[in-house]
Amino acid sequence: MISIEVVSEEKNWSKKIKKIDVFFTSICKYFPKKYKFINKKISFTLLLSNNKNIKRLNKRFRNKDKPTDILSFPSEKKIKIKNKSYLGDIVISYNFMDKPKNQKIKLFKDKVIKTFIHGFLHLLSFDHIKLRDYKKMFKEEQNIYQSVIKKIN
Repeated sequence: MISIEVVSEEKNWSKKIKKIDVFFTSICKYFPKKYKFINKKISFTLLLSNNKNIKRLNKRFRNKDKPTDILSFPSEKKIKIKNKSYLGDIVISYNFMDKPKNQKIKLFKDKVIKTFIHGFLHLLSFDHIKLRDYKKMFKEEQNIYQSVIKKIN
């Protein structure tokens, strides 16, 4: 079972997504079986932020002085899922999700779901630096997204 601690430091998130905790928990509930971690206690923290704060984190931890859509901070280099595991932290920028500003709420939520899945896979040691790793991660993202979107929409 996956448990997420959702923290929001950007008030605009709640304008687009009501019941934020429920939204992200339901995404995980619809993950394919291998990512549900049944009979295990898996947890991580999700920080819903903005460009200003994610830029500061990106500069501090990745030496990139610009905002980004998402940052993932795995608790370990190579995660080994135990009966009880803390995966790490994910940070998502509201400003990146809200482009263009006049997009429909469904598109906003779809972008958030895709981005969230991407960050989740980073916590599980997926990466996309090399082309073969990119292809593997992209395929997993698509599988998870298709599984989630069928149930949420």
